[in-house]
Formats: sequence, C-alpha cells, structure tokens
Amino acid sequence: MFSLYHEVNPLLKVIFLCLYISHGNAGKMKIVEEPNTFGLNNPFFAQGSRLQPKVDPSPVSGPAHLHHLSGKCFSLTESTYKYELCPFHNITQHEQSFRWNAYSGILGIWHEWEIVNNTFTGMWMRDGDTCGTRNRETKVILVCGSSSKLSQVSEPSTCVYSITFETPLVCHPHSLLVYPTLNEKLQKKWDEAEQVLYEGLVTEQGYKGLLKDIFEEAGLLKSHELKASLPKAKTDSESPNSLQKCKEDYQKQSEELERLRALLTQHNIPFDSQPEEEKDTATVTVGSEHLRGDTGLIDLH
Repeated sequence: MFSLYHEVNPLLKVIFLCLYISHGNAGKMKIVEEPNTFGLNNPFFAQGSRLQPKVDPSPVSGPAHLHHLSGKCFSLTESTYKYELCPFHNITQHEQSFRWNAYSGILGIWHEWEIVNNTFTGMWMRDGDTCGTRNRETKVILVCGSSSKLSQVSEPSTCVYSITFETPLVCHPHSLLVYPTLNEKLQKKWDEAEQVLYEGLVTEQGYKGLLKDIFEEAGLLKSHELKASLPKAKTDSESPNSLQKCKEDYQKQSEELERLRALLTQHNIPFDSQPEEEKDTATVTVGSEHLRGDTGLIDLH
C-alpha cells in the first residue's frame, strides 16, 4: 500500500501542477481573430485572405475625373458593421464582433451606372454574396461634399443597400453629364436620335431606347435587351421631292389639262381667247363639277 502511494503521488503532483498553470494563465489566453478581409482589392493581402467575388468588375467608365478613384477604398463604421467601398471595384461589409459566425462578405461588384435625365446619378454594385434566392446589390449615390468619404448606409429592401458617397469631384453642375463622356461617333448617334425625335419619326419611348443603346455601346450600362434602331430614311421613290415623283405628277396634270381642253372644245367654249380670269373660272367650275360626279355637260341656255 505504501509502495502504491509512492507510485501514484508523483503522477498526482504533475496533474495538480498542470491544472494550476492552466488556471493561472487563463486570463492571458490569446484570442485569434479571423483573417483581416478589409480591402477586397488590396494587392498586399494574400489571395487566401481575400473574399472571393463571383464576377469580375466592369471596366472603368463614366466621367474621366472620377477614374482616379479606381484603386482607392473608403470605409465607414456604423453600429457593429464596417463598410468599405472601392469605386469601380466592389463594396464589402464586415461585422465587428467576435462571434464565431460574424458576417464578412461582398455587397456588390461594380456593374454599371444609373442614368436619369441623361445625367449620372449613381453606381450600381451587383452580384454580391448570395442572399436567399438573390444576390446582394448596392446603389452608390454620388453627392457633393468637401471631401471624399462614405456618409450614410441603409438597406431600403432586403439585400439591397444604399450608400451615399460624398466627393468634391461632383460639385460642378456639369460634372455628371453623360454627353461629354461619349466619343465623337456616339455623340453623332445621339444628335441623330435628337433629330428623329424632333421630326416626329420616333416616340419619346423610342428615343429613350435609342439613348439606352448608345449608353450600352459606351459601356455605361449593361446590355439586357435587343437593340433599337434609327428610323430608315425615305428612299428616292418614297420622297415627295424625287424626280420620279415629279414626272408622275406632271404627267397626271398634263392629262387632266388635255381632258379639260377637249371638254371646252366639245361645247364650243374658247379657252385661248378668253381673259385669264374667265379661263381660270371656267376651268375650275368644270373640274369641280366633274369631281362631284357630274357628267361634265354644261347647259349653255
């Protein structure tokens, strides 16, 4: 029995020692945070530490003075969430908590512009993380501000976010006009669309369709529908001023004149010796009577 005590006693001492050390250092245990995923487009992060987007961002487009925002990121922390916008790339959301399932994901990838009244009004970030049966998406509203920063975040509907981005780059009244951003070819197409609208060859809805096609060709919008087309110009045979049309009208007028002369001659009515006023009156009278269905016979008595 004494021998068994001496064999077990060292083992118990080791166990008590381990428990003591563990208890003494419990308050100093280091908590390992999840990998920092802030800055989805930051090239200094290892690929394994980045969030994985579903699609590539669209090419940089729109006003040239906004292009230098590409590659920069702006963050805003509200409540327990940190939002980070990288214009022309993406927008991400990171829950600032130590929960085991804290959300850190993509709210949208740069997709296309929003254009209202031929003016840029916002940037659409689409194809974000899956949210139920749809993907998360965010509209970035551009407003004038003294510095470039995120100022407000909201979620108007489930999985659809709205972020206000302030920047002095949009303070000029013409800074967000679409027309100046187009090349000469597309500006000419826009001018032609304005012309056919003015001439009444297209409706207002048709005109908007033509502009939408121009915006898509410029890379400002993504294509979703079939292209519209400008109304075709009238061919020579359809034009009222064409040579062929003039010849036909002249032939008809000549035939009508010969018919009226024959009618006057038949009733012994001189037409060359009469004054111009009388001749015009007689011609109009006979012609008008005949057009109303009269036989053309005139009672001279």
